[in-house]
Amino acid sequence: MISHLARVVFLILEVVTLFNLLIAVHEFGHFLAAKWRGLYIEQFGIWFGKPLWQKKIDGVLYSLGSIPAGGFVKLPQLAPMDIIEGEADVDRAKLPPISALDKIIVALAGPVFSMLLALVFACIVWAVGRPVGESDVTTVIGYVMPDSSAAKVGLQPGDKILAVDGNKVSRFLGMNDSVSWNVVRSEGETVAVEFERGGKVQAVQVVPYKPTSTGWHRQGTRQLLIMPAETAVIEKVEPNTPAAAAGLQLHDVVTGYNNTPIYSPIALAEYIDKHPTEEVTLHVARGAQKLDLRVTPTLLPTEGKMKPRIGIGWDPDGKTFIAHTNPFEQVYKSITGTLETLGAVASPKSDVKFQHMSGPIGIGHIYYLLFENERGWQLALWFSVILNVNLAILNLIPIPVLDGGHIVLAILESIRRKPINIRILEYVQTGCAVMIIGYICYVSFFDIGDFFGSKMDPAEATPAPPAKVVKP
Repeated sequence: MISHLARVVFLILEVVTLFNLLIAVHEFGHFLAAKWRGLYIEQFGIWFGKPLWQKKIDGVLYSLGSIPAGGFVKLPQLAPMDIIEGEADVDRAKLPPISALDKIIVALAGPVFSMLLALVFACIVWAVGRPVGESDVTTVIGYVMPDSSAAKVGLQPGDKILAVDGNKVSRFLGMNDSVSWNVVRSEGETVAVEFERGGKVQAVQVVPYKPTSTGWHRQGTRQLLIMPAETAVIEKVEPNTPAAAAGLQLHDVVTGYNNTPIYSPIALAEYIDKHPTEEVTLHVARGAQKLDLRVTPTLLPTEGKMKPRIGIGWDPDGKTFIAHTNPFEQVYKSITGTLETLGAVASPKSDVKFQHMSGPIGIGHIYYLLFENERGWQLALWFSVILNVNLAILNLIPIPVLDGGHIVLAILESIRRKPINIRILEYVQTGCAVMIIGYICYVSFFDIGDFFGSKMDPAEATPAPPAKVVKP
């Protein structure tokens, strides 16, 4: 119990440390640019809340707050940010004016530093690699949900998907050029799927399935109820079971049954469920050996119930690979993925809404889940590339309070050839700050819902896909 608690605490500390590093580097960019351009810097703070430590050096108050939630730089000459940073200790009217160019440089510095940090993380990921599953390197279908629209139009396990909704795909899951993202991003009544079977290219139109959610769970997005091909690697052979008696061993790969190839462990589990008393011949690869092992299912305990099984468990990740992706490619894909997401959110026909974004709670939860993995640091560094790019691009949205808003205001100031009225600016900044804080609260509502899993509407005619991990 104590060791488990200590691990949870350590994981949380890892999450807090990395998340705060991202914010601190962004703010440090603003700080250095402000120093360079000669702006008055009132305070540079790491974390918010009541100060645990503070010291004034060369006219700048440096502080460490009590709430581990990022940091800030108080620049009274840039724009009033009192609602977030507290009231300024100086009279802004008495401070010397700064040029629009200075404001633009200081505002841009934060996103630039976030992009540079993303590139640093990407270089580390390039050097040490990151684990990727088979879904990241294949577009072959492993399983098609029975009675789904995909099954009705003839899609089958083993089909290699070439394009979805008119866009070429190179992997099954994830962002950018994946099967799943192009399904989610589609907006028509049907989704065009181009695939290859037996050397012949074919195309079908599939009606997407859209699950509905209730309560504080996010609305479901489009899916085709198909799953990626995955090698059926045996992770566990339970003692005193038909599998053990038949001679199945750890790390054996089941390639098929009864002269039928399989592209996903789910296929074998489904067959056994439908033929609970019939002997089945498993085609097994064990190193260079090819074996045919006969086994008859029997009733075995599964989640408190007796179900027909043979007594094996699969490796949930199938085969994994260590990818050493070029750092510039990582950053480029993160940029395009972020822009595509914003485009999807902006489109009135898209299923992707504001509620599908993540706030601090959701991001922290993702980091926590990544760190739980055996190669958690590699995955967390890779995710940090994406998150830094997100932070840079989202901050460039032209909304006052954000860096993009400061840039727009500075451009307006240069066109008008005089600063915007400070009183008007205070109202605009405060209103936008309230809006952004409200949005963070809104999306955090759904982030909390994610802790309790997604609940499907029982009225849905089509059942959800089976779980990835199955025990035949």
